[in-house]
Amino acid sequence: MKHITIADVAEHAKVSKSTVSQYLNKRYEYMSEQTRKRIETTIEELNYIPNSVARSLKQKSTFTVGVIVANILHSFSTQVIRAIENYFHENDFHIIVCNADDEPKKERKYIEMLLAKQVDGFIIFPTGGNLDLYESIKKQHIPIVFMDRKIDGMNIATVMLDNEMATSLAIDRFVESGFDRIAIITMSIIRNISPRVERIEGYKKALSRHGLQVNPAYIKTADVHDIQQVIHELFITEKPPEAIIAGNDIVLAALLKYMKENNLKIPDDVAVIGIDEVQFASFFSPPVTTISQPAVEMANRTVKLLLDQINNKVNTNETGVVRLQPSLIKRESCSRIDKSF
Repeated sequence: MKHITIADVAEHAKVSKSTVSQYLNKRYEYMSEQTRKRIETTIEELNYIPNSVARSLKQKSTFTVGVIVANILHSFSTQVIRAIENYFHENDFHIIVCNADDEPKKERKYIEMLLAKQVDGFIIFPTGGNLDLYESIKKQHIPIVFMDRKIDGMNIATVMLDNEMATSLAIDRFVESGFDRIAIITMSIIRNISPRVERIEGYKKALSRHGLQVNPAYIKTADVHDIQQVIHELFITEKPPEAIIAGNDIVLAALLKYMKENNLKIPDDVAVIGIDEVQFASFFSPPVTTISQPAVEMANRTVKLLLDQINNKVNTNETGVVRLQPSLIKRESCSRIDKSF
């Protein structure tokens, strides 16, 4: 079959190649409605597919953005990616989504691959293990925005949650319900992953604000494979916690699994609040109170920041951290049970 070119479209529609090019770039103000309809019909009849490589060379843009997620298993990550894809689709950009699995080596390979593909910009949920590559992207003036996590000293535009506020909301809710032995479980903080570190810091500050002592035994962090073990350690302490904050959706799922396997009841044996709204939280029995992140708003702010850099509306050296506020979704998992009768 003959490869249909822009010249074929122009000849069939009886217009110039430049007019077809203007149509393809949605510059409709340069043509009549009749001409626009004729080109549209011709493209359908000839089954013409624009040459993206030629377009990229001409406009010096690939209309592609690389999105590197630290861990795609998080419900927050999938919500954000969906919203990012929607926003870019509306602006005629494609995205390449890569999952780093929280492994710096894997993240490095993806960054190098995306650089070779000459993407127009990066949205990265950084693992924190490739400072040289982040700096290289910045020095080359390639648009870049960090999402969910910040790297101190990098001066790269970042959109993330007010993580201290997230744990503060949880502590306030527990204290309001009459609990004072409150624990927190997060994923590993070995690489100083900022949301995890900040949530623990917010937990400590909120306890102190309520006049409660911070018990180091109630602060647990672990890799995903060791989460069940640290949960077990909490329950076999001399004074087990009355309430637990699950630092993200993966921790919450592990905690609920442990409690079910050990016939522990919520909130009779321990009250629970999870950070990250997940579908199962609302229909679990009892429904689980969560701290919700504004995923769509965070995604939209991130994409806008990147597109502003791509379109030269802001300098890639302009930096800052944009923090959005969490919200408490009250359910039945943190209501104290009156056992006096």
